[in-house]
Amino acid sequence: MTWLFDSHIHLSDPNYHEDLNHIIKGMEAMQIKACCVSMDCDNSRRTLEIAKKSNLILPFIGIHPECANDDLDQMLNLIQDNSDIVSGIGEIGLDPTYVNSNEDKKNQIHVFESLLSIAEKYNKPVSIHSRKSLDDVFEIMTSYKAKHALLHWFDGNKKQLQKAMDMNFFVSYGPVMVYANDKQTLLTKTEQDKILVETDGPVRFSRCFEMKSAQIGFIPSVVFCSSKILNKKYDEMASILETNSKNFLGI
Repeated sequence: MTWLFDSHIHLSDPNYHEDLNHIIKGMEAMQIKACCVSMDCDNSRRTLEIAKKSNLILPFIGIHPECANDDLDQMLNLIQDNSDIVSGIGEIGLDPTYVNSNEDKKNQIHVFESLLSIAEKYNKPVSIHSRKSLDDVFEIMTSYKAKHALLHWFDGNKKQLQKAMDMNFFVSYGPVMVYANDKQTLLTKTEQDKILVETDGPVRFSRCFEMKSAQIGFIPSVVFCSSKILNKKYDEMASILETNSKNFLGI
């Protein structure tokens, strides 16, 4: 039995609250597990709560760079207190979009490094946000183990992708790959054992997805698209992604 993995989805987002039980039933039917990432302390508690509903929900808790002013000490305590049930740390990282001053930048880096340190302490995988900041992330990550690190929604160039491969990162591709030629090209340049797939729900996607909020049910479409791009059968691609996902999660 092959399981699919959504390596990055915000199931604890309010967009999913009313439909969560239905979503879990769908996950059971489609044989999909989900790395449920978080934004801040309150959202992380919500993630831990919904993870109790199903063992298909793998809880990742952390502070998104947009929320870098959240209570870091509280988050570190939350991770420590739940280290036995947390599947990973995320979503964490850097993003200049949310920086308005040099102080903001320093704080964002401090939060990122602190969460990387505790992830390393408890040997947890990390899901990294790196929009417009890949080179800075690379520099910081030279001081940390990248064995179980994911650059979610990879959006770099070919040179940066090669750097990610050299540093042993996993990279993930989402529904946009179905219609974006640049993402399809990057996929062909990615080492096969470092590919993961995601939805990043509730992000909305255009074209064939009609600007609908991403559902975990989009994952088979991403897997199918990946198989076609890489000239593999669907079942072979699904098996590769399952192995990669387990390696990322350390399970």
